[in-house]
Amino acid sequence: MLIRVTDIHKQYDSLEVLKGVSLDIAKREVVTIVGPSGAGKTTLLNIMGSLEPQDKGKVEIDGTDLSALREQALSRFRNRNIGFVFQFHQLLPEFNVVENVAMPALIGGTATAEAFDKARKLIDYLGLSEREQHKPSQLSGGERQRVAVARALVNSPKVVLADEPSGSLDSHNRQQLHRLFFDLRRDFGQTFVIVTHDESLASMSDRTVHLSDGRITEITTAAPQKHN
Repeated sequence: MLIRVTDIHKQYDSLEVLKGVSLDIAKREVVTIVGPSGAGKTTLLNIMGSLEPQDKGKVEIDGTDLSALREQALSRFRNRNIGFVFQFHQLLPEFNVVENVAMPALIGGTATAEAFDKARKLIDYLGLSEREQHKPSQLSGGERQRVAVARALVNSPKVVLADEPSGSLDSHNRQQLHRLFFDLRRDFGQTFVIVTHDESLASMSDRTVHLSDGRITEITTAAPQKHN
């Protein structure tokens, strides 16, 4: 398994948000996590991405136990192995498209020329070459989110974790973004774990994890013919 989540518990003061969540995710899977607000979806995703610690349990990515890593080693591991896409893109407004996409590679110590070369290849793949010198404020919502996806991919991570990535988009851009996830899986062998309220995206995914009141209540599997 690429990702193994075992008996994860998380509590904030007296509020128990996750109550023993266990989940395995294979390489090249597109897995969605769904459930009502307050179910613990984003908390689970953040723990999987090492953005916040669990109170109990273990997260392993490609055999590495994240809780065994010290802070600096964990930051390096996260930079190299996990990409993130957020609902509101979180691009840096003072930098242009290619600079935003290259940023994780530059932070990870990749040489500037190589980082920008990787960024431009992804930007070209996503059909944004004519936009690479534009600032985020000069882009449409759909374009900004595609830039955010490119940024998540620049270090060739083992997994991309996305939190409501299409939540701020109109229906046309939402459909384009959803299709993009599966194109990236096909062309790059990418693995995605996506928190979403979007039923159409959930229905497209390989598996849908239903979370309620801090527990997994059901895991549904898509019909094999849905994806090539």
